[in-house]
Amino acid sequence: MNSKVVEVAAAVLQKSDGSYLLAQRPADKIWAGYWEFPGGKIELGESAHAALVRELHEELGIEVETAYPWLTRVFTYPHATVKLYFFRVTKWRGELFGLEGQEFVWQARGRLQDQVNVAPLLPANMPILRALELPTLYAISNAAELGVEGFLSRLEGRLSEGLKLIQLREKNLTSDEFCELAKRVLALAHAHGAKVLLNGDIALAQALGADGVQLTATQLSELKQRPEVDWCGASCHDAQELNRAAELGCDFALLSPVLPTQSHPGAPHLGWEKFADIASGASIPVYALGGLIAEDMQTAWQHGAHGIALLRQAW
Repeated sequence: MNSKVVEVAAAVLQKSDGSYLLAQRPADKIWAGYWEFPGGKIELGESAHAALVRELHEELGIEVETAYPWLTRVFTYPHATVKLYFFRVTKWRGELFGLEGQEFVWQARGRLQDQVNVAPLLPANMPILRALELPTLYAISNAAELGVEGFLSRLEGRLSEGLKLIQLREKNLTSDEFCELAKRVLALAHAHGAKVLLNGDIALAQALGADGVQLTATQLSELKQRPEVDWCGASCHDAQELNRAAELGCDFALLSPVLPTQSHPGAPHLGWEKFADIASGASIPVYALGGLIAEDMQTAWQHGAHGIALLRQAW
């Protein structure tokens, strides 16, 4: 096995509508004709961000203005093991032009099977397309405080505004009550093209046709394999749990609590710097959770989060 590790900075250039850029490798490079996210090797003594800025200028003729650290993936090809530092680039100057003669295409954010004109795709990039299906806001239900009918009314309003990802978590309800609420939430959400994950109840999620399950920290430590659901999230509180979520094959993780919360006043919290220390290098998207408001989204991105999860503030 080739033990050489090549470090690469890769850019997910995104427009405001969520569409992203894929480029085709030029004929004179290894894996010619394959599609990938643009970027290139990190030079000795160069930071990943500096390499990203340089490579995008050399390849596409643009000047990066805003780039957020996102995911780190390791992939072994026959010729080398590649460690890719992915950034989400949301603002740049200049017109895109393939300075190396490469083709490029904008892809709409959506299901993998909906992507067109980008075959073959470099294998290391496949998990990134999956991650890009996730919205940046993850809303956690709050029927406990709003009441079931009040929550459903708020949910319908938020779905109409574009909410796309919901976790149904209601520890105060009986099993039967939770099941009935889940049926109503699923019907509403699916009518708006939104996904619903049930907290902790794998069997019910499978039985009702929910979009997935949000694993508790206890389940994360006990499960030997990923549940058979479309989407699997994990609730994490430290680096060990986050690593376990990735090993299990979870699609994303929640990392909490970032800030002091109303439900646990005085309890220890991570703070943004500790959050960034844990989330940096994560191979799966990480949502920041705990004491946040919608206006914290950009701060979360700056510290390596995919987005934020909100409970009370979501409704």
